[in-house]
Amino acid sequence: MVKIPEPAVPKMPPAVERKYLSNTWVELSASAYAGNIRYFRRMTGKRPEFSVVINANAYGHGWQSIARLAVKNQVDSFCVHSLDEALRLRRAGFHQNILIMGHVPLGRLEAVVEAGFRIVVYNRETLEQLHHIAENSFRLARVHLKLETGTYRQGIDLEDLDWFIRRLKHTPRVLLEAVYTHFADIGDGIGQDYAEYQRYSFQQQVRMIQKAGFPILKKHAACTAAILLFPETHFDLIRLGIGQYGLWPSAETRQAYREKNGGKAGDALKPVLSWKTRISQIKTVPADNTVGYGRTFTTARDSRIAVLPVGYADGYDRQLS
Repeated sequence: MVKIPEPAVPKMPPAVERKYLSNTWVELSASAYAGNIRYFRRMTGKRPEFSVVINANAYGHGWQSIARLAVKNQVDSFCVHSLDEALRLRRAGFHQNILIMGHVPLGRLEAVVEAGFRIVVYNRETLEQLHHIAENSFRLARVHLKLETGTYRQGIDLEDLDWFIRRLKHTPRVLLEAVYTHFADIGDGIGQDYAEYQRYSFQQQVRMIQKAGFPILKKHAACTAAILLFPETHFDLIRLGIGQYGLWPSAETRQAYREKNGGKAGDALKPVLSWKTRISQIKTVPADNTVGYGRTFTTARDSRIAVLPVGYADGYDRQLS
């Protein structure tokens, strides 16, 4: 039996090799990311802590690449959804403060305390378990209370707030580091009446907590849309999510921001991610012939078309065919 040798593949640097061998790839623009961060820094000034949201694999951009860019651009901290996301960041060598904003099962809270992560608290069971873990391990559990102001997802209802205040006075190893809320429709561009109502409710609850004996509290409420449209919500920390990637929360947010700035600055954000491919074939299609699945396009004349080696297996929506 004759063994046929494999053809030799030319040696190339890893980055070049990936691009050379792939039919399709994404590229991240470090300059676009830096420009977006600078834009929001100019908007918010030096006062609020600058935190970036990199949950869900950094909105699909790649969590590790975005975290590196964020650190390079001197962000202060990270927000993530899950404990697993926080652990990945820490194990990869990122030592900035990390706030876990999503649900963490009671059985995994010990890992939160051990790693020193900040965690959102919005129910009694989580607070009690954190107290138990912190007391037994002689560590501090650092918490951010999420206050219900009208979004009606996770959050401490007003009638329960007094219980949390009283309990925190007797949990010395649970450090109340901050309080926060989240807006329901600030990105919809339909006015700020409800957001203003939520801001008022938030500030009233903050005053209740302060009067009860917690005078020094960090406050935060501003997501990307609120940073752009509602400077009164910048408080002590901003949570920059989709805006860092150069994307607008919605078309309505973009239009509202244009109007607020006299028609200017509508193109201030630059998309960080670009999706690229190569041409696999160029061919001529006669007039009155159909192209592609479903025959959804008919040539009006003799046409030269470029065939791209990208399909829905790569994430290209088949409905665009």
